[in-house]
Parts: sequence; C-alpha cells; structure tokens
Amino acid sequence: MFDLPVASKKDRKEYARFRKYLINDGYDMLQFSVYSRITQNHDDARKHIGRLSGNLPPKGSVRVMQVTEKQYNSMLIMVGERTATEDFLTPTDFIEL
Repeated sequence: MFDLPVASKKDRKEYARFRKYLINDGYDMLQFSVYSRITQNHDDARKHIGRLSGNLPPKGSVRVMQVTEKQYNSMLIMVGERTATEDFLTPTDFIEL
C-alpha cells in the first residue's frame, strides 16, 4: 500500500517509476495505490520485500502487509470484480453476499 505525493513534476515521475516497478515485478493492482503479489513462501516474500526496499521512492508512505493464502481467500469482495491474480483461485474460495 502506498501514498505518494504528486504535487510536482518530480513527484509524479517518482510515482510513475515506483508504480512501473511494482507492475514489472509481478504485482497486481487491487485498488488505486494498493498492490498485491503472491509469493510461494516466507523466504520468497522476504526476497521481494528486500527488492521493494531497494526501489522505494524518496518521499511518501509505503507499507507492506503479509497475509496467508487462507486470510487472502477470506477477503470479501463487496463491490467490483476479482483481479487477474484472483482468477487463479477457485470460485469456492470466495464468499458471495
């Protein structure tokens, strides 16, 4: 999750660079400024957190939250649609309201 300034041209350039990094590294946008990435295990997650640390923008707020597959699958989609990554999950993994 991130909240980056976009007031100046330099800020917007850093925002675009960071967003491009996320996409190129396999992250999918869940919502504006909220991206997710599936990892195989804790070691793989640590590797990607390290890579993310090396690509942080100079200003703003970037946060990482790790959730298990079970926790992720229990997320309710109340409005909207699943992302491309979520399409890998089976329909029974989602709770319909």
